[in-house]
Amino acid sequence: MTLSFASPSDPSLPLYVIAQSDLDDWLEGQPELVAKWLKASGFTAALGQVALLPGSDGVPEFAVAGYGKPAGRARKRFPLASVAEALPDGAYHIVSGIPDEVLATECLGWLLAGYAFDRYAKQSPAKARLVAPEGIDAARVEVLARAEALTRDLVNTPAADMGPDQLQAAAEALAQEFGATCNVIKGQALLDQNFPMIHAVGRAAAQEPRLIELNWGGSGPKLTLVGKGVCFDTGGLNLKPGNSMALMKKDMGGSANVLGLAQMIMALKLPLQLRVLIPAVENSVAGNAFRPGDILTSRKGLTVEINNTDAEGRLVLADALTRADEGDPDLVISMATLTGAARVAVGPDLAPFYTDDDNAADALAQAGRQAADPVWRLPFHEPYEAMIEPGIADLDNAPSGGFAGSITAALFLRRFVGDSRYMHFDIYSWQPSKAPGRSKGGLGQGPRALLTALPEILGL
Repeated sequence: MTLSFASPSDPSLPLYVIAQSDLDDWLEGQPELVAKWLKASGFTAALGQVALLPGSDGVPEFAVAGYGKPAGRARKRFPLASVAEALPDGAYHIVSGIPDEVLATECLGWLLAGYAFDRYAKQSPAKARLVAPEGIDAARVEVLARAEALTRDLVNTPAADMGPDQLQAAAEALAQEFGATCNVIKGQALLDQNFPMIHAVGRAAAQEPRLIELNWGGSGPKLTLVGKGVCFDTGGLNLKPGNSMALMKKDMGGSANVLGLAQMIMALKLPLQLRVLIPAVENSVAGNAFRPGDILTSRKGLTVEINNTDAEGRLVLADALTRADEGDPDLVISMATLTGAARVAVGPDLAPFYTDDDNAADALAQAGRQAADPVWRLPFHEPYEAMIEPGIADLDNAPSGGFAGSITAALFLRRFVGDSRYMHFDIYSWQPSKAPGRSKGGLGQGPRALLTALPEILGL
């Protein structure tokens, strides 16, 4: 699984992509034999429908593919990926039918149709290969596809094989590939160096809690990415029921997404100084687990009353965000699979984000549409600040009442950032069912939108 374009020198079949509204006109320009063949085969140019047309020797001479109707394409992230999944093994080059403004995105979807998580069992991804069309930045599209594959692989790997040790190894491998540095503060050293909440959340697990820090780039704006790395979340002493625990291998999806974004930034050599912070823990149950009713003191000095040990992600992020703010960054971005409330608000397909910067929010929303990575802004609604103030401590990690859960979590995190410009993403990082270009399982949410928007946000 390389997720790369076919070589232009490889033999390839011409591929005509045809919208349903254009089918009659296209057929009128074809030889009578072609029109009869397609009509006899029932080709209607429905989205994802394909046909191979034989030459006089019986060998396929070209292929046609349906691009459907605008309403149907609007329901798919990557409409052309359905074509890639329907075509037989071989190489193809697009002759016509894809608008220039979506060509690069459709090519990305084609490559992603070739993704499969096959570590434990054989899978059957799309085998049709695409020659990169003229007019797109093929190298950039391949970078995006490989970064998405990294994110998906990390999220899909079960916790037995993706604990804090393995997450650290993934960050170290990425650092080595791109000449970055990677440092780790682990176990007792977290207490010695004042990361008490990361330690508290992870101290009951077999693998020690840690803070992973990757640094790359020597000039340009300072960008710090903070990703939640809860490699498995039992809920702690507020133990989750079985059905709620089933997908908790993906609770490190924030870290997987920031590593994917970091890979894109480094591979494309963006002119900035990149810092990645990942608090990597397992929220386990043992005699030394942190308890409901405990009051923890954070790195920043703020005290936090623990009213639910299952609201642990914001605790580890809080210490990491305090560390991020100490580096005088131009922008801090946190990404986390943080709240079920965000899923109730926007479902699994949209990545909600928070920022006080209206210009950055507008740039990000536009970039999300352009990159087929949709995002949706939610508010840092300050009247809700009182909901996270319990009285007995500075902050409450799990306000009662059940209202505005994603917003109160975002407000909680913002308390630890200080004056730095800040964005927070409350993502799902999971595709519930197979769709064109998106296999069921781990998913990147937000990195492509951010990559597209960063030049405007940071003035690159």
